[in-house]
Amino acid sequence: MPFVTAGDPSLQTTQQVLRLLSDLGCHLAEVGIPYSDPIADGPVIQASYTRALGRRLKLEQILASVHEVKPSLQMPLVSMVSYAIVLRHGLEKYVADARESGFSGLIVPDLLIEEAAPLAKLCAAADLSLIQLITPTTPRERAIRIARESTGFIYYVSVTGITGERTELPPEVVDQVGWLRQQTTLPICIGFGISRPEHVRMLAPVADGVIVGSALVRQIARLEHESPDVVLPEISELITGLRDALK
Repeated sequence: MPFVTAGDPSLQTTQQVLRLLSDLGCHLAEVGIPYSDPIADGPVIQASYTRALGRRLKLEQILASVHEVKPSLQMPLVSMVSYAIVLRHGLEKYVADARESGFSGLIVPDLLIEEAAPLAKLCAAADLSLIQLITPTTPRERAIRIARESTGFIYYVSVTGITGERTELPPEVVDQVGWLRQQTTLPICIGFGISRPEHVRMLAPVADGVIVGSALVRQIARLEHESPDVVLPEISELITGLRDALK
């Protein structure tokens, strides 16, 4: 079940890429909401946010763009958004607007589980998933609580540190996710550092999905300077290679 991230500042480009990902059989796409102080994002995704903010891209424009493209997609969308943005927009309003625009869930990486109840309640009432993150350094007792209070799926962070492409993933991630599998019936999707078919083959026995961000966003960034006729086939090749590795 391939999961991918689309975070390009050009709304037209984002729509184009989302349609491509849907056509390639991706089961879900994550749309990053640009933020001036990104949490755990590496240089590639940080740069995409900087480009978007430099163009004065607004949350309302992103929501409108998602609302426009969603009927043409065969996959659900989730928003990756800082809690500061949700709080400034208003919890009830953000949940209502996200649902109205076509999102099926939220990932709020800087929202502590101890403080998640108000947003979780609003999401449950709106039939939106509130997807929580578990990391390799999360104590097991805390990981169990996060798993119990998550909805949709669990986002498991494969490495300690920031997002970004890596040549290798730590081998212990397989055992860590294997343990987590015994604690929950939710799907477990693994992200951070995944960019190669061999990463996918390594994780496939324990993962329900793989989340690919920086490798895709790096390709999307080229669309600012190169023709879609050149870049989109290369994006297709990247995603197809990762998808086929699951087989």
